[in-house]
Amino acid sequence: MSQPAPPRPVAALLGWRGTGFLARLALCGAYLLGGLTKLADFPAAVAEQAHMGLAPPALFAALTIAVELIGPVLVLSGRLVWLGAGMLGVFTALAALVANRFWAMPPGAERFAATNAFFEHGGLVGGFVLVALLAGRGD
Repeated sequence: MSQPAPPRPVAALLGWRGTGFLARLALCGAYLLGGLTKLADFPAAVAEQAHMGLAPPALFAALTIAVELIGPVLVLSGRLVWLGAGMLGVFTALAALVANRFWAMPPGAERFAATNAFFEHGGLVGGFVLVALLAGRGD
């Protein structure tokens, strides 16, 4: 079943050469910023991993920094986009499971916030799947 064409201004925006890059930058921007912030303050990155119960925390901090920097570079460069999107998607899914364990929390504001964050992470994972699909089609 064919879809109706979008209104002319929407079609123009979607057809603009920079739209895809800006959309990928919006999806990856927080990861780039997080990776650079952790790299600039490695002891804080290690403390964050320890707080999440990951051991050894220095190894997990280094891996997190690598994923948060390499994944976006691949997605934004247009080279090995499937790999960068896959790295960020898997990382995001694992982070949601580790950091937003709403099912283990008592009812209340903290559980509500963790539930929202968990499902927001799911949306990001879906976005990375779409990026990989579109890159695979040559879009």
